[in-house]
Amino acid sequence: MQIILLEKVVNLGNLGDIVKVKDGYGRNFLIPQGKAKRATEANKAEFEARRAELEKQQAEQLAAAQKRGEKLAGFLLQVSQKAGVDGRLFGSVTTGDIAEALTAQGFETAKAEVRLPDGPLKVIGDHQINIALHHDVVVEITVSVLGE
Repeated sequence: MQIILLEKVVNLGNLGDIVKVKDGYGRNFLIPQGKAKRATEANKAEFEARRAELEKQQAEQLAAAQKRGEKLAGFLLQVSQKAGVDGRLFGSVTTGDIAEALTAQGFETAKAEVRLPDGPLKVIGDHQINIALHHDVVVEITVSVLGE
């Protein structure tokens, strides 16, 4: 299936690229989420007419993400969990817990933006994690897990 990308998609292409993807990926994910359209002649003409508007929208999203990233960069987040005497947590600190704690601190963050490189945090201590605010804006913060 040939599609026109309406925004930048990781590992696929940038705004305006015409790429070939598997039918299910295009039909079930990219098109319903508004990230792409089928590459028909009518859609190509419509895209070229709206290209400047879409590029401006992408630039605004990138600028907003960079502004959020500047505020969030180097932030130290403290999360408390029940832990045993050996420093291991009874549960774990997940992306949802981190997103909820950041939102409580005043940084609107979605669960999908939190990237845990080694999976959920299961021990007490400081951990470096990434927050992906945009495709091009990834901020590193420190999560300090405290035992109760």
